[in-house]
Amino acid sequence: MEDKKIKELISYGREFMKMPIEDPTYRSDQELKLPQPPLVKKAMNDKAIDLPTNFDDLNISSDFLKIINDRRSERIYTEEQMPLLALSYILWCSQGVKQIKGNNYATIRTVACGGARHQFECYMIIQNVEGLDNGFYHYLPLSHQIEYLDTTNDLKWFINEALGGQTWANKANINFFYSIVAYRVEWRYGIYAHRVALIDAGHITQNVYLAATSIDLGACAIGYINGELLNKTFKLDGNEEFIFYACPVGMIKKSETDSFDPFAFVLSQR
Repeated sequence: MEDKKIKELISYGREFMKMPIEDPTYRSDQELKLPQPPLVKKAMNDKAIDLPTNFDDLNISSDFLKIINDRRSERIYTEEQMPLLALSYILWCSQGVKQIKGNNYATIRTVACGGARHQFECYMIIQNVEGLDNGFYHYLPLSHQIEYLDTTNDLKWFINEALGGQTWANKANINFFYSIVAYRVEWRYGIYAHRVALIDAGHITQNVYLAATSIDLGACAIGYINGELLNKTFKLDGNEEFIFYACPVGMIKKSETDSFDPFAFVLSQR
């Protein structure tokens, strides 16, 4: 790529982050009183699975400062079986619905989100989780359930393809994939929506990190994804809804993670 083009793209990215658009005549669809989109995506099939919520049975650390200090990106997973309760706990901590406000106006969840729009859907590739078949899943936050969608003959190969050859992720018990249902946030914020959405995405994965750390699991958010492959797999149109973020989570051994140098790992992949 030519230097001129690189500089143009960098300048565009900086201006996007500043969100400098100012027009006092502009009105979002919410301000124009157009109907709001649904709060969540409907179930994709009739294969919903109830998740346990007896979180008191988990050995959850109550030392918040220790959780903050211990939190790190973990890339070595043991491939031991993960309890279903642990999966349920992480989903609740990162996307759980605590309350519905007004006449289905907004969901109040366990994670912050601009305007309480919660424009994300959570899809998963699950391997070796107690009581679940390996395969592709979708989270149903209003009922705190997951639905089984499909599988493939070689999930590890698929994860490699989906995450650009980051082979360490194919040992994770769960690979979370987050999509954005764009109009859910555009309805409220219109032309300003997309910067807000990217900020909100970070809130989700930080909760995943903290929840995982609190029960001695490991997590590592990933920005690089094969969107075309993932959208096709989860039957998303790639425009109104598309996957843009990932976060593997898995069982870990502390002795192994202490000896792992993530910076050396990154450099070795170049």
